[in-house]
Amino acid sequence: MAITPIRPAWKGTMTGRERFRRQMHFQSVDRTVNMEFGYWLDNFREWKMFVDNGITCNEEADIFFNFDPMPIVTLPVWMNPLFENEVVEIKGDKKILINEDGLLAEVPLDGHASIPHYLKASVVTPDDWKRVKEERFRLDDPDRKIDVDALLKKYPNDRDYPLGIYCGSMIGKIRNMLTFEGLAYACYDYPDMVEDMVETCCVMVEHILDQVLPVMDFDYATGWEDICFKNGPIVSVDFFANVVAPRYKRIHKKLMEHGIDLWYTDCDGDVRLILPYFLDSGINCLFPYEVNSCAFPGDLLDQYPGQLRIMGGVDKMQLGAGKEAIRAYLKRLEPYVARGGFIPFCDHRCPPNVKEEDYIYYLDLKEKMFGIS
Repeated sequence: MAITPIRPAWKGTMTGRERFRRQMHFQSVDRTVNMEFGYWLDNFREWKMFVDNGITCNEEADIFFNFDPMPIVTLPVWMNPLFENEVVEIKGDKKILINEDGLLAEVPLDGHASIPHYLKASVVTPDDWKRVKEERFRLDDPDRKIDVDALLKKYPNDRDYPLGIYCGSMIGKIRNMLTFEGLAYACYDYPDMVEDMVETCCVMVEHILDQVLPVMDFDYATGWEDICFKNGPIVSVDFFANVVAPRYKRIHKKLMEHGIDLWYTDCDGDVRLILPYFLDSGINCLFPYEVNSCAFPGDLLDQYPGQLRIMGGVDKMQLGAGKEAIRAYLKRLEPYVARGGFIPFCDHRCPPNVKEEDYIYYLDLKEKMFGIS
């Protein structure tokens, strides 16, 4: 089905690629990059503008709102094959399933958005990891041989939009496999196993980068490390500094050899204790930067001027608090957007408690303040 945008694209005098590069390097631009991170699944069922126009997912919503294209090339840097999703049992209004990470999880039967309750992990001991590694983390897996010519045909080097390369997860996906509690125990009970898991994740990424970086021209790198919550990281700072950060440095070296000096990671929660190690290892941008579990984005941008970038940082709580709160919050962000290195959008998936009319007001105001008038 063809999607008819509800809004015109923001005007501009630069290409999207030039604009992104300049904005993230603290240089002058015609306007800010216009993007958002997406929406809860409930929004697609509850927001009338989505329902009436058949918008069912974030990719469709990006077209619907005419956001700037920001594609990311995502290649097999994690487990392959994934575990097969399988429903094991129905219990009242819950269903018990095995998810793609091999976890036994309890989720709502009606499918509404909720954090699963994890009951059991497939990997607990070094013997479990040895088996899963041999079965699902093989470098000689044919799926890890990349058809670079096909990628170049889809994403030519002379394109006019920015393109990212996904650099995986050094510890966040391991957390998914072991569970929060399981990772906490494993770091003490089986430290060698956890370090081998981190090393394996790094090798998987290096294997992919070695195939694509010599041929393809990327503008930025991305990653995913949901390892923080409102009280800080779920692993010790020493573990992060001594086990995780050195693997980032290896990846960063490869990126820099091919001119990629922008690297963001998606890490929710309070990142402040490990942020210096992110920056020292080459990860110089936070995405989508949750405000309430950490700090006002300007605080960190002031603390690391010219070094840290942020994508996101628009407090979802303020989006849900009405028009006056939205205007006041964007005004606080205004000097940081002007400084560069900051692309403002909702600090995670926009929740359904935000009213449709307030969300449209937010998009209109954002264009008025940060677009070309």
